[in-house]
Amino acid sequence: MYSSRTTYAIGIDLGTSHTVVASVLLAGSATNIELLAIPQRSTAGEVLAQPLLPSVRYQAAVGELGDAWQQPWPPQNASEDAPAVIGRWARDLGTAVPGRLVASAKSWLSHTGVDRTAPILPWGAGDDVAKVSPLAASASYLAHVKAAWDKAHPDAPLDQQSVVLTVPASFDEGARALTLEAAQLAGLPGVQLLEEPKAAFHDWLVLQGHALAAQLADSRLVLVVDVGGGTTDLTLIRVQAGKAGELPTLTRTAVGEHLMLGGDNMDLALAHQLESQFAGDGQKLPAARFAQLVQRCRIAKEQLLAADAPEQVSITLLGGGSKLLAKTQSAQLTREQVRQSVVDGFLPAAQINDKPAKRQGALRGFGLPYPADAAITRHLAQFLTQHAGDELPDTVLLNGGVFHAHAIVERLTQQLGAWRGSAVRVLHNPHPDWAVARGAAAHGLARWQQEFERNKPDVQMQHRQSAIKVDKAHAPLPMIGGGSARSYWLVLPGKKGAPPQGLCLLPRGTQEGVRMVLSGRRFALKLGQAVRFSLVAQSGNQPAQAGQLQPLQGDGWVELPPIATVLPAPEGKSATQIEVQLQASMSEVGTLEVRCVAVDDASQSWLLPFSLRGAASENIADGVDDSRTDGPNDSKLADALALIERIFGNQAQEVSAKEVRQLRQSLEKILGPRDDWDVAQLRALFDALLARAKRRRRTADHERVWLNLAGWCLRPGVGAQLDGWRIEQVWALYAQGLGHAKEAANWTEWWVFWRRVAAGLNEAQQMELLEDVAGHMQKAVQQSTRGKSSHGSYDDMLRLFAAMEAVPWQYRQEMGQWMLQRLKRPDETVQTWWAIGRLASRQSLAANAHLVMPPDAAQEFLNATLAQDWRKNETAMFAAVQMARMTGDRARDLPDDVRAQVLEKMRASAAPERWLTMVEQVVEMQAEDQKRSLGDSLPPGLVLL
Repeated sequence: MYSSRTTYAIGIDLGTSHTVVASVLLAGSATNIELLAIPQRSTAGEVLAQPLLPSVRYQAAVGELGDAWQQPWPPQNASEDAPAVIGRWARDLGTAVPGRLVASAKSWLSHTGVDRTAPILPWGAGDDVAKVSPLAASASYLAHVKAAWDKAHPDAPLDQQSVVLTVPASFDEGARALTLEAAQLAGLPGVQLLEEPKAAFHDWLVLQGHALAAQLADSRLVLVVDVGGGTTDLTLIRVQAGKAGELPTLTRTAVGEHLMLGGDNMDLALAHQLESQFAGDGQKLPAARFAQLVQRCRIAKEQLLAADAPEQVSITLLGGGSKLLAKTQSAQLTREQVRQSVVDGFLPAAQINDKPAKRQGALRGFGLPYPADAAITRHLAQFLTQHAGDELPDTVLLNGGVFHAHAIVERLTQQLGAWRGSAVRVLHNPHPDWAVARGAAAHGLARWQQEFERNKPDVQMQHRQSAIKVDKAHAPLPMIGGGSARSYWLVLPGKKGAPPQGLCLLPRGTQEGVRMVLSGRRFALKLGQAVRFSLVAQSGNQPAQAGQLQPLQGDGWVELPPIATVLPAPEGKSATQIEVQLQASMSEVGTLEVRCVAVDDASQSWLLPFSLRGAASENIADGVDDSRTDGPNDSKLADALALIERIFGNQAQEVSAKEVRQLRQSLEKILGPRDDWDVAQLRALFDALLARAKRRRRTADHERVWLNLAGWCLRPGVGAQLDGWRIEQVWALYAQGLGHAKEAANWTEWWVFWRRVAAGLNEAQQMELLEDVAGHMQKAVQQSTRGKSSHGSYDDMLRLFAAMEAVPWQYRQEMGQWMLQRLKRPDETVQTWWAIGRLASRQSLAANAHLVMPPDAAQEFLNATLAQDWRKNETAMFAAVQMARMTGDRARDLPDDVRAQVLEKMRASAAPERWLTMVEQVVEMQAEDQKRSLGDSLPPGLVLL
């Protein structure tokens, strides 16, 4: 970790609002921590160096910035065709043109409902704006920091220093892994992660110097409340007084769950409050204009919560285009309004036994999954009840930009005192904006000193030339212990009807580098095939031991990204199975590592990676001990797999054509109706069919049955772990085409198969499929007996057309316009209306939300449905429901007046109440409507995000 050029301990606070860098010489004292002045554009003609680098990126239009975007250096992934700027100027430009501003990338990085590696930001931006992924945006801020540091310290490049990068304590393993990946993309491969509340407290400890023990003499339990721009982080630290002359022992005992609630939400609440003054009563502003209002409210909030706040501040929104001044509007935001909205709204009085509300609140607007309850006090009450019990904290440290506001500090400390029955001591934090970065640097120094004091030859030898020594004259640097903040558990299936069991892999409190070996349990690991382990975490106080079994019941269990992969089989074998033990540890960089070690040969081991881009689902592979399996179900599945082997196996058997055609019915006799087959059964059946895909072409019946059954078992192509791997395997079959291409029925099953799994295909694959099916559709419509053409069913090709959610929306718009022309023919079927509804839907069934057709483009198709008689054409009405459905994301939702028009026609047409609710409110689509929209039911147990 350390080299001969390692001379600094560096802390980087990659914050939602700002990025800050602090450093200290390894030969120096923690009292001499310095902030890095980060060069950044402040205007088109000026570069300033400031400690705070706003964590924002402005995606400019071509030529908008001239050459200014290249100074002080070009942002990562920017170019002449996609210029960008990072920092202060980006923030100011984004205030005027918020549709081009990438903000809250850190919050998006922890959002499991989107592909965080896909170019989705700025959220809701038009197609004229070049987009970046949350991962790339985060990496670009770190790359900017690296360039700034290297310019200031050419003899001590950042990638060779001891770098500590902070993350919220509540970040799960997926978000932590992505943070490390962002650092690697920025050229920082060796960083260590540190929890932000620990860093903030570490900074306070350093500031006390030799008086630390006296300062904490009366404290026993410290609560750290860190409220930043995007998250609220809660941490408890136990203080145990040391012997005379010794430092107290500090142990972090609990961290809160991930809470996407911070200053951004407060700005959003104020914008909602003022919106009607700009849009009119009951109306909403367009997404770009509302984003502008949010930015204006942020600035006003900071002014009105300051110690010398004015009575009110004017909020002004500029118009656009040639009528810029004519459309300019203003409204007044008063100090009292801000206090009521922010202080009373986010910190209302609460009882210690209160729990956060679960109903979705109004703080939606830009796609992020904000919590249902915005009351920080209720989340805090629940946290203390779970983790502190009767001993409530006697001391509190407040960190984060929102605590610049005295009113917020006063309300929170009063609430803590009311719960405790006496006032809490508030530790003074002189610089909440950069305490995390300073504390991270101090932690890095303390950690280096610990290694140095262990007299490691490699460390001391590497630094002999630079004469780095630990100066014991300085106050000793304390460390905050506690080990792993959570316990980690492997999910095992329970007996039929019973809850699943958890097998403890790593108990809470396990120290970094300590490896837990589950020697008492063995697992069957498949090589060359899909394997998956589902994990959950528990941050509660109940003790646990490695290898302990416990039912996964009650609150507090947090689902983690599963561990899923395909491990290579031995040379010469396509697949094999090996007996392994599991090992788990908390790595030195602060992430969970799970490893499989062969029982017969400990030199064979496999590090299992977390799956960061898929949705969680049911078990799909072996990996549990035999004592937990359900015998009858396993027996039935074995019989079903044996039947597939009989029809598609390698050995020639006497199988009649009737047996082949009736394979599905035969499987239903064993497993029950196919609609009830769960994800585990479906994917096990599919894997068996995939392994025998070479024999699908034996006869036309074999091919037709294989396509029908395989498509049903893999539908919708996503949702279960390792579906991406499965799609890779079946896509290899696409180029092979049909073996019995003269059979129209086989063509129909071909189109049905690809429609069922289309959600798992990427853009390039869908585009290739799109061009292919378009050619066949043209030939089919030219034949007089449409629906019985030699190219297969026209309707099934049409439905496949509409399932292409990963292609750019402009292609779907073009498809829809072609379909509107087809509807002028008297013989066109209602399936065309189904397809149009799917193409212009507000909520994609599987693709990311950023691929949804914009409201303006969808209007053409909605108008076509409105022209229909919905009493006679219910399919057209359902198409309108999908287009006008309320998502809560104003970048996707149709204007309120348009939805009102749809609702009026729906009521006049006696629409089902559940359809009306979908247009009026943000609700989940019911199963029967989801089946209607998808064209098939979703497998039981599978949920698409």
